[in-house]
Amino acid sequence: MDSTLMSTARESDRRTVELDTEHPHSARIWNYWLGGKDNYPADREAGDMVEGLIPGIVDSARADRAFLGRCVRHLVTEAGIRQFLDIGTGLPTAENTHQVAQRIAPESRIVYVDNDPLVLAHARALLTGSPEGATDYIDADLRRPGHILREAASTLDLGEPVALMLLGILHHIVDDDEAREVVRELVEAVPSGSHLVIAHATAEVHGDAMHEAMRRFMERGGTPIVARSRDHVATFFDGLELLEPGVVSCSRWRPEHDLPGEPAEVSQFCGVARKP
Repeated sequence: MDSTLMSTARESDRRTVELDTEHPHSARIWNYWLGGKDNYPADREAGDMVEGLIPGIVDSARADRAFLGRCVRHLVTEAGIRQFLDIGTGLPTAENTHQVAQRIAPESRIVYVDNDPLVLAHARALLTGSPEGATDYIDADLRRPGHILREAASTLDLGEPVALMLLGILHHIVDDDEAREVVRELVEAVPSGSHLVIAHATAEVHGDAMHEAMRRFMERGGTPIVARSRDHVATFFDGLELLEPGVVSCSRWRPEHDLPGEPAEVSQFCGVARKP
């Protein structure tokens, strides 16, 4: 790791982290569902509440994580991507983006972006990659794509293809116009051959139960969140070459198994597209 990245890590370690443990946070709930230990009673209570309304929600969390692995492997092996900008990375768990990418191509360069204090406290765990590549962390908000791009440019070469990873984060921008503008600005900043990856909460599988779970989550002080339809999620890929099988349940994006039939749908839809 070069001195710039080491400096970033040291500065992150010195920052004062103020945790709000009284209100649930989506990243910590996700961590709870995935069997992690970086969560608090408010997160577990909210997670149990959501699971009570949507019994398959834990499957959604696992399907999203499995999709990340399959997607990154495809991007590295088939698309030749060696740079990843992973925005809304959440708490570190098994098979993070840099681990999957650098296992195949050690020279891969990954920048993680999040603005949750607990994720910041775990920045050192994220800042360990292969010596041939680079792994960095930016404390920033998705609503400031220009700032993210400027900071990421110290690690990534934005003149070369980049995979823009927006997994489980875009649904926290509830205003449709703002969400589209954020995606547009990110895509415009990267060259041809770059890819956009989105995983997004939907109510198409569980209907009113999903809307009710989101309403109760926000009542508890959770980050605002919105469910969008398959067709709506597809609009974020306008102007790009959407890879097969299009926008589908995370469990159904190029599953790696030989079981008969398609996997059950989960409440997280996803898509991958190439910038022409």
